[in-house]
Amino acid sequence: MFIFQFLFMLFVAFCTRMMPIIEGATGAILLNAGAPTAGTNEVQTLTIGGTPTGGTFKLTYDGFQTPAITWTATDATLVSRINTALDALGNGAASAIVATAGTVSSGIGTILLTFSGDPLAKRAVNLMTAQSSLTGTAPTLAIAETTPGVDVSYRGSIKGQLLTDTTNGKLFINTGTAAVPVWTVVGTQT
Repeated sequence: MFIFQFLFMLFVAFCTRMMPIIEGATGAILLNAGAPTAGTNEVQTLTIGGTPTGGTFKLTYDGFQTPAITWTATDATLVSRINTALDALGNGAASAIVATAGTVSSGIGTILLTFSGDPLAKRAVNLMTAQSSLTGTAPTLAIAETTPGVDVSYRGSIKGQLLTDTTNGKLFINTGTAAVPVWTVVGTQT
């Protein structure tokens, strides 16, 4: 019996020295059928139509409304005012939604609203709404989804977390953050 216990202890000691240790790995390795989804940032398009000459408008996201945004025919100023108003949203979306000029010219056309900051990056989000108090000749204001957001796989996984693609036999590591994981293939796998 003593010899059996001695041999078993030698076997365990040998096996634990032969097992690879993955530095930086945290917790259990996640299993996923297929490669993890990288996710896509949502893009919505704000369209200002008709012939506005003044007035204001408000944008609402997730029940929170921006302060009134004063319309101007100066495109850069209009986009800046929209970004300032979006940063004032009280739902944690400050700096998470960024307005950029699309086809806007003289304050008329499209402005892109990209959901690219934490906590809204790389996830499906609700459609914004617009409330118009614009003046002029038949001014219109509309918002449409241009690029649907796609959730990134395993949001909340800390940097260094490992994930195995059980379909293709590949190992991934999160090189991003818990809010926006970036799943990178470990080494050169085929």
